[in-house]
Amino acid sequence: MPFIGFAETDRGPAETYDLVLRELEGRGFRVTFSKHHWAGDMPFGLILAESERGKIAVRWRLGRDFSLRLEEVGDEAYEDFVEETIDYLSGD
Repeated sequence: MPFIGFAETDRGPAETYDLVLRELEGRGFRVTFSKHHWAGDMPFGLILAESERGKIAVRWRLGRDFSLRLEEVGDEAYEDFVEETIDYLSGD
């Protein structure tokens, strides 16, 4: 089953990307592929990853500290989450 996540960060996009991937590894996800979507003028983004345990999509936003919450969801909920976030990032 896929996972969706919600992260809060006090770092920039590149450092947040690294933090999320390290946190996933620390939680037992062996990430085999990942990519990052964000727009320079928006304080949030989306990290997509594939792992041996399934697909992962993490939506991050600026905040006070770093935190990450994950939940396992069905395929349809995962696809909706990714589509809605990418649409918002692209301004559609």
